[in-house]
Amino acid sequence: MKDNLTPREITKRLDEDIIGQHEAKRKVAIAMRNRHRRMQLDDSLKAEVVPKNILMIGPTGVGKTEIARRMAKLTGAPFSKVEATKFTEVGYVGRDVESMVRDLVEASVKIVKEEKMRLVEEDAEKLAEERLITLLAPGEKRNKQSSNPFEMFMNQQSDEPAEEVTPEVRTKRMNLREKLAAGQLEDTDVTIEVEQEQNPTGMMMPGMDNSGMQDMLKQFMPKNKHKRTMPVSKARGYLKRQEAEKIIDTDSVNDEAISLAETMGIIFIDEMDKIAKGGQNSGDVSREGVQRDILPIVEGSTVQTKYGPVATEHILFIGAGAFHVAKPSDLIPELQGRFPIRVELDKLKTEDFEKILKEPKSSLVKQYEALLATEGVTISFTEAAIHTLAEIAFEVNSGTDDIGARRLHTILETLLEELLFEASGMQGAHVEITEQYVLSRLDNIKSDKNLSAFIL
Repeated sequence: MKDNLTPREITKRLDEDIIGQHEAKRKVAIAMRNRHRRMQLDDSLKAEVVPKNILMIGPTGVGKTEIARRMAKLTGAPFSKVEATKFTEVGYVGRDVESMVRDLVEASVKIVKEEKMRLVEEDAEKLAEERLITLLAPGEKRNKQSSNPFEMFMNQQSDEPAEEVTPEVRTKRMNLREKLAAGQLEDTDVTIEVEQEQNPTGMMMPGMDNSGMQDMLKQFMPKNKHKRTMPVSKARGYLKRQEAEKIIDTDSVNDEAISLAETMGIIFIDEMDKIAKGGQNSGDVSREGVQRDILPIVEGSTVQTKYGPVATEHILFIGAGAFHVAKPSDLIPELQGRFPIRVELDKLKTEDFEKILKEPKSSLVKQYEALLATEGVTISFTEAAIHTLAEIAFEVNSGTDDIGARRLHTILETLLEELLFEASGMQGAHVEITEQYVLSRLDNIKSDKNLSAFIL
C-alpha cells in the first residue's frame, strides 16, 4: 500500500475532496488496510483471507464512485469501473464480463510502467537529448558492410542504417549540445517517428465484445510508424518515453502488474440494482444471467489476458446502485453473499451542497475562479450566494430527479453562462456573485418546475 496509510489517514485524505459519507469512507478504508495486513501474514494463512466486498447503496451523485476512485489513487491500487448494464445493452450479446478484469490489468500495467519509467528517467532524458542532437545534425547514412551473409541480411532488414559522422557534423553537434543545454532550441522544429497501434476492430464480428481477441491480435500486428514534425520542447517528451520503454524490462513490468492487480486491484461495478430482479431494464432471465456471469469473477477464477492469467480471488469488488426500485435482496443469493459489507450513503442536504461548493481543494467555485482568472477576470462568491445556490440545488433535486452533487454543475454553468461568454472582453474586471445575482438568474427557472426539469 502506498505510504502504508492507516484507515484514519485514508478517511482524512478523502475528507479533503469528498463531503460527508463518513460511514462509507470508514468501510472502504478498513477494506484497504485489511489488504495491507493480509500481505504481512504467512503464505498458508494469506491464501485463506479473502477481501470483504462492499455494496454501496445510494442515489447517483452522492460520492459512491468518487470514494472508490480516490481511495485507489491514494493507495496506489489499480482501479477499474464498469456498469453492470453494459453486459445487457444489446440483449444477450453485451460486453464479456471478463473485460472488467482485463481493464483492471491495463490500469495496473500503466501504474507499474510509469513507476519503472520514473526510475530510469534520468538515463532516458540523456538518451533523448542525444537523439535530438542526432536528428538536428544527422550524419551520412551508409549500408553496413559485412562478409557474413547472415549479418548482411540482418543489416538490410534494419530500420537504422549505419551512420558516418564527419568532423563537420561532430563539431555541429557539439555546438547544438551547448545550445540545447541552454534552452535555446526549444522552438526549433524536428521530425521524429511515432508509433501508432494497428486497430484490428475491422476483423471482428459485429455485435460481439471482442476485447480479448483484439488484445491477442495486437500482439502479432506490427505498429504503424509515421513521421511528425514538432518543436524540440514537445519532441523531447516523445523521445524520452521511447528511450525509457527500451530500458525497462517489459516481462518484469507485466509480471509485477499482474501481481499488483491480483493483490491490490479494485473493480467498481456500478448499476447493480439494474440487473436485480426488481430492476427496470430488460427481462428477468437476462438480468439473472448477467449476475450468474459476474458471480465466478467475484467468487474467484482465472481470467486470461494478453499479459498472462490473472486470479481474481483477492481482487476487491465494490458494487453500487441506487436500489430505488430493486433491493439488495433481489440479487441472486450467491451474489448477495459475495458482498457481505453493506453501506447506505446519505442523500445530500443543503448544508452538504454548501460544503461541496466551498471546502474541497478543487471545489467548483475554485474551478470557475481559476477559469475566469485566465481571462484576467476575478470573481468572488458571498456566503449568502453560496447558501442560495445550495438551497436551489436541494430544491431542484427534491422536485425533479435526484442527481446529487452533479446538480451543482448545471446550476453553476447556468448561473455563470453570460459571464463566461463575455469574459474575454472584460480583462481587469472584478465580479461579485451575490445572493441577488443568483436569484436574478435562477429564481424564475427554479420556480418553474417545467423549466427546472429541462435546464437545471
